[in-house]
Parts: sequence; C-alpha cells; structure tokens
Amino acid sequence: MSYNYSKIAEDVIKCIGGQENIKSVAHCATRLRIIVVDREIIDEEGIGNIEGAKGTFFTAGQFQIIFGTGHVNRVYDEVLKHGISETTASEAKEAKMDGKNQLQKAIRTFGDVFVPVIPALVATGLFLGLKGALLNNNFLSLLGMSVADVPQTFSVLVEVLSGTTFAFLPAIVCWSTFRVFGGSPVLGLILGLMLVNGALPNAYSVADPSSGVTPLYLFGFIPIVGYQGSILPAFVAGVIGSKLEKKLRKTVPATFDFMITPFLVLLVMLVLSLVVIGPLLHAFEIILLSVVEAGLNLPFGLGGAFVGFFWSIITLTGVHHIFNMLEISLLASTGFNPFNAILCMCGFSSSAVCLAISLKAKKKEIRAIGPSATASALLGIGEPALFGVILRYGLKPFILSCCVNGAAGMIAMLLGMQGSGNGITTIPGILLYIYSTNQLVMYALLAAATFASAFALTWMFAVPKEVMEE
Repeated sequence: MSYNYSKIAEDVIKCIGGQENIKSVAHCATRLRIIVVDREIIDEEGIGNIEGAKGTFFTAGQFQIIFGTGHVNRVYDEVLKHGISETTASEAKEAKMDGKNQLQKAIRTFGDVFVPVIPALVATGLFLGLKGALLNNNFLSLLGMSVADVPQTFSVLVEVLSGTTFAFLPAIVCWSTFRVFGGSPVLGLILGLMLVNGALPNAYSVADPSSGVTPLYLFGFIPIVGYQGSILPAFVAGVIGSKLEKKLRKTVPATFDFMITPFLVLLVMLVLSLVVIGPLLHAFEIILLSVVEAGLNLPFGLGGAFVGFFWSIITLTGVHHIFNMLEISLLASTGFNPFNAILCMCGFSSSAVCLAISLKAKKKEIRAIGPSATASALLGIGEPALFGVILRYGLKPFILSCCVNGAAGMIAMLLGMQGSGNGITTIPGILLYIYSTNQLVMYALLAAATFASAFALTWMFAVPKEVMEE
C-alpha cells in the first residue's frame, strides 16, 4: 500500500493544533514522538482517522502516534520540512519531568546521578564476593588453611580490586552530581578526592574501636573525619558545589573566572563539607547508633523488624559504616553477630525487588541495568539495585522492600540467627553460618523465603508504571 506521507504530515500537524502547538518532534522505531505546548487542544479522534495511524497515547511528556516500522521515519522527515525542530536530549529530559511532583523529580535526579556509577559498583560486588569466599577463615578451614596461609601479594591485589570503588565512592558521586547539576565534573572529582584524602582519619577506622583512630577536632569540639563509603553527604556537597560554581561563573569577571572560580568552589566546599556537613552527620551517626542498639534489644523479634525496616533508609544517608562499631562490639562480647543476619536478609530482599522490576519492565535501560544490579546485590553490594532501579521511578518498590526487610529481620531474631563475623552479606554471607548446621539451614531457608516473597509482591503490586513503557 502506498502512503502520501506529505499529506499525513500535514494532517498530523493540523490535528495536533498547528505548528504553534508543537515544541519539537522525534521518533523511535514505530512511533512519532511530539512535545506539545497544550495537550488539551489535540484532536485525538482526528489523528485516529489519519492514514497509517495505528493508535496514540501520551507518556513521558510526549504525545506519541504509532505508525509502524519504516513508515514513521518518512512521516517524521515530512514533518521536519514544515520547519518544526527536532527534540534535543535536554528537551526530552524536561518533558519526562512534566507532570511530576517535586519528590518524583528529586528521585529521578538522584537516580540520574547514580546510573553512571553502577558498572563500577557491580564490578566491586563481584570482587567482594570473591574476597568473601577466598579470604574467609570458615571457607579456608574446609581446605585445611587459614587467612594467614594466603600469600600477602594475593591478599593485597584482592583488597585493591574490592576496596577501591568504596574508598573513593564520594569522589565518584561528587563527579556525577556536578555533571548532572551543570557544574564542572572535574571540580566535583577533585572535591570528592579531597573528602577521602589519606590525611583525614578514615571513617571506617574511626568506627572501629580497636583501630585506635580518632577524629581530628577543630577548636577542640568539631570532629573531622573522611567521607569513605558516604553517599548522601557527597551528593549534598556536589549539589551545593555545582550551584555555587554556576553562581560564581555569572558574577566573577571573565578575566579572572578561570582562576578564581575553581579556587573558591574547592575552598568553600571543602570547609563546608568537613566543618559543617560532616560533623552534623557524625552527630547524627552517634544518635542513630544508640537508637539502633536499643532497638536491637527489643523483645519478640521487634528489634529485627525495626533494624530491617530502616536499614535501606539508613543506607541512603551514607552513615551506615558507623554500625561496624556495633558489629565488632557484638562479636567481642558474645562471639556472634545477630546484626549480620538482618543485613543479609535485606540484601536478598533488595535483589529480588530489583530482579522483579527488571524482568517485568519494557524500558530497555532497566532491562539492561537490572540483571547486573541484581547479581551485585546478591554478592553484597546493594547500591546499584537501590539507586539504579528500585528508587529510580518512585517510592513504592522501596517501601515494599523496607516492609519485607522488616519481616525478615523479625524472623531472623526470633530464630536466633547470628553470624560468626561481619563484613560480608547475602550469598557470601552464608560463610558466616557454616559453623552450625542448624544456623546454615535457617539461613538458606529464610534467604529463599525472603527472596521469593519480595519478588512475588513486587511483581504483583510494586513495578512502577514508567518502566512498563518502552
């Protein structure tokens, strides 16, 4: 059948409301995508009568007309001949944000920051899984060995592979945040590296009472530590820093901009991050630690429910490394770590939610990211799943995951599950439970139940509508 594409283009423009109602146009394999000024004046019935048009719908801020493969390209070319501009990447992004509330926009922006970081986190998850298996006394004892028997060179190489990303995670987050918010990515990178400079007390070492490392104190009472493993603080620093840079670019004379703006951005943000943001978060860490310690001792498994439900929220704040102190304290006093069992179940829940979304999604981006993010979560690194999939398109999957986490944490406490160490979770975490057949069986059964229930509930009730659109 031969189509008059010129006539089709004219009819499309007329039914959309004329050229003045069309901001720009783009197309995919089957659909003409039009960003319009006023959706209300579109004659959808008229479009349905256009030759070759097979349907219409409105999504992602665009009015889309289905023409089918091969035909849409020719209609698009004819539409452009009428002087209508092509849709730019920024226009498409802005259109997707139309109709969203501030929370939805914030969540989407937060996700945009972390998508480029996901491959590095996934790789780190694989390396940490390897480290957990190969450099674990419970595993090595099965081979008649201990960690002391592993060559130092091999241990160092594994540590470099598994520890680098998280050691410099604030630098990566700052870089990506500056990029998303319109600042200079290299300034974000340098700021992030400053926040984890070796001259600063390591946050993980400070959280370990046995390390002997304490914060630096400004004026005798303001604690200063590094940002190792921090996410939200680095993100906040990146947002403020990028906005400061853009403000300075407008006010500093062009002659001095090249020198003055980077100098002021790095100076102001380093001081603000270490002297204001960091200490405030450190104070929050101490309060949170005491609250969780008290909550963990609640009767009837309620402590596990409390910790499980709030764990993903705590992870978002970037202060979760403070709980190394709690885990080490538990191990020192009792020889076992019930806190680890809760964290492990949270990992299985997050991975299941991520997998359900990625398998049911039609959006190519999620189908590409989801499986690798799931694998990473199953190996103990949940950030790719959390930031790249679960939180990317709304709060429903996240809230469901928190609820499953709480239920699994409660059951873990009621069963008396407790690991023989810390530092590894989910699949590698099973190595902390092989000391007892009973503990091992309970771990496997609860992990399977947590994963299955989180997957099923997400599949039925919590897959975001946005990921169901191509």
